[in-house]
Amino acid sequence: MRNQPPETPSGIAPDRLSPELERLLRDGARRRYLSRNEVLYTRGSAPDSVFYVESGAVQLSATSVNGREAVLGVAEQGRWFGELTLFISAPRVHDAKALVKTELLVVPARRLHEVVDNNAGYLGEFLRVVCYRYKWAIERIDASILQPLSVRLAQRLLAELEMAMREGAAQQPELRLSQEGLAQRLGASRQSVNRQLKEWESKGLLRLVYGGVTLLDPEALRRVS
Repeated sequence: MRNQPPETPSGIAPDRLSPELERLLRDGARRRYLSRNEVLYTRGSAPDSVFYVESGAVQLSATSVNGREAVLGVAEQGRWFGELTLFISAPRVHDAKALVKTELLVVPARRLHEVVDNNAGYLGEFLRVVCYRYKWAIERIDASILQPLSVRLAQRLLAELEMAMREGAAQQPELRLSQEGLAQRLGASRQSVNRQLKEWESKGLLRLVYGGVTLLDPEALRRVS
C-alpha cells in the first residue's frame, strides 16, 4: 500500500498546494485532454507552463541515446508538475506523456509568475513541494538499490491497481502493462520481471495476459510489499 505523506502543520500535505493558491492558478488555466501515450512535452523543450492532473496519469521519463527509457515518476490525479524548470528558466529535463486518457489544467508561465512572484508564502509552498519531491527521489533511488525486485514489483503492481480502481475499473481489472515497461520503471531486466511474474502466476497471485496482468490476490502482493 502506498504511504500517504504526513500533513504539514497548516494541514496541507507536503506534496500539495493550498486551496487558495490552487484557486488562483486554476483561474488562469485552460484544459487540455491527452489520449493514451500522447506526448505532452519532450526533454529540451522550453518550459512555458505548469500542469495539474485532473484525471488520468502522466509518465515522466528520460530516454538514452540508444533508446532505453527510464521512468522517473508518474504524476497522478491531484498533482502539479512542471514547475521546477519553469522557475529556473531551464529546458525540460525529461519527457512527459499520458499513460492513460488524461485531463490536465495548463497554467501559463505568465500566470504563475503573476500569482507567486510577489508572495513569499506562495513561493514557499512551491519550495516545499520541490523539496518533498527531491526527498522522494532520493528514497526511490535507495529503494531501487536496497529492496529486492519482488518488493518493488509488488509495489508497482499495487500502485497500478489503485489507479485503475480510482478510474472505476472492475474489482479485478486487467492492468495494461508490458513487461518491458515494468522493467524500465524498476530498473531491472525484462527477464527478471518475467521470472517473478511467472512465479506469482504459478501461486495464483495473478494471471498474465497478452500486454497485461490481472491481479487475483492483491492481499498476497501487499504482504510481499
